[in-house]
Amino acid sequence: MKYTNNKIYRFKISLIGIEPQIWREVDVPDNYNFWELHVAIQDAFGWLDYHLHEFIPNKKGPTGGKNIGLPESELDDSVIADWDISLKKYFSTVGNYISYNYDFGDSWNHEVKLIGILLAEESNQYPRCIAGERACPPEDCGGLWGYQDLLEIINTPTHEEYSNTVEWLKGHAKNYWPFDSEKFNRKSVKFSDPYKRWCVAFNQSYNE
Repeated sequence: MKYTNNKIYRFKISLIGIEPQIWREVDVPDNYNFWELHVAIQDAFGWLDYHLHEFIPNKKGPTGGKNIGLPESELDDSVIADWDISLKKYFSTVGNYISYNYDFGDSWNHEVKLIGILLAEESNQYPRCIAGERACPPEDCGGLWGYQDLLEIINTPTHEEYSNTVEWLKGHAKNYWPFDSEKFNRKSVKFSDPYKRWCVAFNQSYNE
């Protein structure tokens, strides 16, 4: 999407608990809401958006202490809907951050930190991924400990679980094999239409 004569927010998103760190830097339009940021994070990391997510504020003010995510119903006021709160309302200054939890089973926790507020460049498309390191863990691999076990197995061809693990990676919804935990190419990141993603998620018709 072209986005000119306006500002962009630059975020560094870091996956917590893995060393060396897995991280991405992304630029998004400053008029984005949290649903749109969620989609950008999913796409930049390579998650498949199969599971629930939530943003957990580290300051009470903008959300009244409530998390940001997907309410269970229209009457659920314990969570602020992603699409009902803009990034501007929360991220007022560089250095502000929020936690992002994806997949409540595997519990992938990220720190989302605002590291810059910049003028959009006419020559660029937004959102865009400008930097990052290391591959995103495969979906459903069991969280931090499961991922550690997976790496040990696939790096040990004589391991008794090697063949089954390779077949699981090949047969996943996304073919993860061969899996290189050190590989990341920012140019391969493709960003989805957040509105289309929302329509698919909530079984609504999509009109371009």
